[in-house]
Amino acid sequence: MGEPGQEEDQDQDVTGGKKVISRTFLSLSQITALSEQNEEEVQKSLEEFLNFKHLNTSLKEAILLDYYTAGFWWAKEMDFSLIQLSGFMDLLNFLLENLSDKHMSLGDNLKELGRAMAETGETDAESSGDLNFFSIEQAKAVIDYLNISLFKHYKLYEYLFHSPREELVTSNESAIELAEPADPPFPALLEEGIPLDIYSSFITSPTATETGSKGSDQEESDQGEEPCPEAESFEVDAVAGVTAEDQKSAEYEIPNEIIGNLEADINEKLQMQEAAYTSSTEKLKSPE
Repeated sequence: MGEPGQEEDQDQDVTGGKKVISRTFLSLSQITALSEQNEEEVQKSLEEFLNFKHLNTSLKEAILLDYYTAGFWWAKEMDFSLIQLSGFMDLLNFLLENLSDKHMSLGDNLKELGRAMAETGETDAESSGDLNFFSIEQAKAVIDYLNISLFKHYKLYEYLFHSPREELVTSNESAIELAEPADPPFPALLEEGIPLDIYSSFITSPTATETGSKGSDQEESDQGEEPCPEAESFEVDAVAGVTAEDQKSAEYEIPNEIIGNLEADINEKLQMQEAAYTSSTEKLKSPE
């Protein structure tokens, strides 16, 4: 944490006594670039500056990114200068490192904040502190913001950095046994309740061997049966008794019978319609 600003920016020179905040979190060039971006772009740039690679799966990275993004955006809305923005980000990182790396308690971290904010507003270079470029009003606003953003949630940040957490299982492998395909005489799925005789007779299709055996049995039965001479003589006599004229007369009689029935039905319906028309005409002629 805090790697992007390891080196001191050449544009930012600090004079005076020994500093409480020993290094710069973000360089002045990075602060300048962030100050020209909107909130979403600031979050994206900080993600790159902090080298967060697992933001979608790491709760720690997501919380830290929110911590720095919210802090920078608050300072920008306070109309801080570039030097003040840089110093404020240094302070955010300094207090968080005291908690994460040095395991400082809340009371000790508040003391470090007091040391860093000492002599705020003083213009004497010899006695200037780390954040002397803040006015008294700005320093009060900074302390109020740190109180609501970090110190009120100090226990949660301690838990984030120092409490081991169990890894959540996001996937699980299960062995599933699939049913075998239908293989007669065993029924297919969802048909287990059908009796075997009904299934064999009406549902399952005969196998090739069964079809072949039935065909051979039929041929053998046909070959084994001898034709009945009485049946053959009856069929010959029946066919011989029908002449060509009988066939033609039968062909004419069937259509004439059908047509005659249709004509009778049509005439009956016409008579009914004629009677209804006549009665309605008489009603119209008769006086009211």
